[in-house]
Amino acid sequence: MQVLLYIAAAACGYFVGGINPAIAMSKAIYHQDIRECGSGNPGFTNFRRTFGNRWAWWVLALDLTKAAVVVGCFAWLFGTYLGDRQLGAAYTGVFAMLGHAYPMMYGFKGGKGFLVCLSTMWVIDWRTGLFATVFMVVLLLITKYMSLSTMLAIWSCPVTLAVCKASAAVIVLCVAMALLMTFRHKENIKRLCKRTERRFTLKGTSNSG
Repeated sequence: MQVLLYIAAAACGYFVGGINPAIAMSKAIYHQDIRECGSGNPGFTNFRRTFGNRWAWWVLALDLTKAAVVVGCFAWLFGTYLGDRQLGAAYTGVFAMLGHAYPMMYGFKGGKGFLVCLSTMWVIDWRTGLFATVFMVVLLLITKYMSLSTMLAIWSCPVTLAVCKASAAVIVLCVAMALLMTFRHKENIKRLCKRTERRFTLKGTSNSG
């Protein structure tokens, strides 16, 4: 039973995580592939920059929801059968992020995973999710850099989980998610160092900064 649960969590996490609303909606509504527009990233920020606000918030909501559903389900199953809800959430979240970043159904070309990671953190421990969300919003208001704000927000999660006395396994899995998200932002990091990263605005467009 334990082995089957781990296998099911990995498989479901990967395939649900691989469902990408930005790609699906860009093709269905605008008859374009978001991966061929703007920065090429199939995520909320690039969708907004390319197509504006009208459907972008649906992309954000669906990315958050898909992760919350699959991570929440396996958090419950792990809690019920193995007595460790947080481990189930963190373990499933890693595979949901892998599916989002490297989706088989989209030729392994996916997004960067912040929303999936953030949603997972809310399921692991709502205090960690709340802190990361508030921290990200504050940083975004100050810096106007979405990439920097999201990376620093997710890196705050292992710290807050440690403060909240999560297990070592959960913290390690959280670090793995943060590392994957940072790797997926490698081009953003280069632009941040060169001061050419684009700034986030609520109008759905951005300026170089």
